[in-house]
Amino acid sequence: MLLAEVARVSREVAETSARSRKTALLAELFAAAPPDEAGLVIAYLSGRLPQGRPGIGWRTLSRDVEPAGQPTLGVRDVDAAVTELAAVAGAGAQAARQRIVDALFAAATAPEQRFLRSLLSGEVRQGALDAVALEAVAAAAGVPATGLRRAVMLDGSLPRVAAAVLARGAEALRGITLRVGQPVQPMLANTARSVAAGLAALGPCAVEEKLDGIRVQVHRDGDDVRVYTRSLDEITDRLPEVAELARTFAGERFILDGEVIGHTPDGRPVPFQEIASRVGSRLDVAAARQVLPAAAYFFDVLAVGEGAVLDLPLRERYAELAALVPQSARVRRLAVEDPAAQEAEAEEFLAESLRRGHEGVMVKALDSVYAAGRRGRNWLKVKPVHTLDLVVLAVERGHGRRTGLLSNLHLGARAADGTFAMLGKTFKGLTDEMLRWQTERLGELAVEDDGFTVRVRPELVVEIAYDGLQRSPRYPAGVALRFARVLRHRPDKSAAEADTVETVLGQGGGPSDPG
Repeated sequence: MLLAEVARVSREVAETSARSRKTALLAELFAAAPPDEAGLVIAYLSGRLPQGRPGIGWRTLSRDVEPAGQPTLGVRDVDAAVTELAAVAGAGAQAARQRIVDALFAAATAPEQRFLRSLLSGEVRQGALDAVALEAVAAAAGVPATGLRRAVMLDGSLPRVAAAVLARGAEALRGITLRVGQPVQPMLANTARSVAAGLAALGPCAVEEKLDGIRVQVHRDGDDVRVYTRSLDEITDRLPEVAELARTFAGERFILDGEVIGHTPDGRPVPFQEIASRVGSRLDVAAARQVLPAAAYFFDVLAVGEGAVLDLPLRERYAELAALVPQSARVRRLAVEDPAAQEAEAEEFLAESLRRGHEGVMVKALDSVYAAGRRGRNWLKVKPVHTLDLVVLAVERGHGRRTGLLSNLHLGARAADGTFAMLGKTFKGLTDEMLRWQTERLGELAVEDDGFTVRVRPELVVEIAYDGLQRSPRYPAGVALRFARVLRHRPDKSAAEADTVETVLGQGGGPSDPG
């Protein structure tokens, strides 16, 4: 398929706000794509490169190259060029990347060049996100959206699943099952204002400690153990002690969901940033392990032996988990069969969790299934302050003692059309170490710099605490955060996991008038 067709649909999707029209445009394109190219087309329209980011900056992409007069560039040509870019390393790498990019752009028409700049810089944000693309694939392939959604959750890749169903239809869905060694998208939680609100919403439930660590999925098949992050990246080699622990459990074959944290010598959990730094450290793993040992605690199980258990109710999955994992490696929990009678007990469990250094509790319906990849209402998180996971859209250069650092963050929530709605700015809460880290990371994500404000690819998630909302005509959602401050960076989360505008409006207690 010609890249010109992908660029045209990308532009048309960006120009319409109607979800039904976006879906129709994408479905028509997906149906026309050759089955062996459908995965690439879907990935590009969702702003993804199968090879990951190729390590090129705006300077490389912004050089003027005479465009081609007629469209001849195919999506496979682009894929080959990006593969070549990803392989470049060593001396002369920058010049080599520039040659590859120049050759690619010389083969592209002007509209294709504009699309390529957006794609290669991570700026494809026209609303063709996974939810809309999934509906379009279902329409193009003639399969139920619910069945396709479940297949994507189990497989972890919309482009891969889409290519299969566009080629083989509903038959392909039957072959996509939960497999040990193939990570699945984790179940996510919504927010409750209080423990009492969570109990009232869910009825019989479990209240668990909410650990402030790295979400992990651990797969074991005999002696082979794999550890994956919530974004489905494998980090087994970064956490050897977790693999060692999993080999001591009773079962030979399973998939567990849990959290990895670090402890101080007296047993208190360390801040998230410390365990994240340990996992991402450039130090030798043995040295990093010596500096901060990691401990894993598990709260759910998705598969045992040859069978998947994610469709069992939570109370039955807890029984399976207890048979596999000793209590010392399970997250502390309180069973609340009678919410009205046990509310005080649940409140005390929250207070004790906070005293132990954890960030709050999770409240989970005992009859709920494991809805992989979904942020439903059956899991609710309760924290003592308002917090949101927001995406950094831009950052301002610091001054005074922050000269030379990227400081004031522009924060956005996910909008319904797949874009991001700005909610305000903040530089509060940032330590010197956090400033240094975000300056390096946001420099890598920069796409435009006017000398004062650096616009970045919307990829870095930050956890923000705030005191409430206030009305503000300056921002697209009509509200701004009051007294926002940064709690921590969340490099373990993708922008797709950030909170939505709808969540912000529902969580903040209602906007007040500024002043």
